[in-house]
Amino acid sequence: MANLTLAEAETVLAGAKAKVVELGLKMSISVIDPRGDLITMFRMDGAPWRTPSVSRGKAVAAASFETASGNLTDNSQAPIFRAFMAMEGGHMIPGQGALPIFRNGEIIGAVGGSGGTAQEDEDCCRAGIVAAGFSETK
Repeated sequence: MANLTLAEAETVLAGAKAKVVELGLKMSISVIDPRGDLITMFRMDGAPWRTPSVSRGKAVAAASFETASGNLTDNSQAPIFRAFMAMEGGHMIPGQGALPIFRNGEIIGAVGGSGGTAQEDEDCCRAGIVAAGFSETK
């Protein structure tokens, strides 16, 4: 399984941070590997305490299902989703605000945001993916 390198994850993070600053938001961004393990993250000054965990949880959802975390919201109460969330110890959040990261059609990680609106979270994540030259789709 391919993974983002630390340098690549930091490039994603920097691109997302630039968008967060541009929008004047107080949020957290997490970049994870395909398994859901944290590679790097930031929490802006003044961002709520819960945003680091929420940003990672959204990223876990995006990586696990290889789709935008917002695509999972409608089915989040289905038994399979509830079981998977329990298996992950509550570390998966199927709500808008995270995107998978693909290189040459292969999942290499995900980026999640928390602290803005759901759309702002997703937009900041997308900016990070674009800045690093990756794709959010296969």
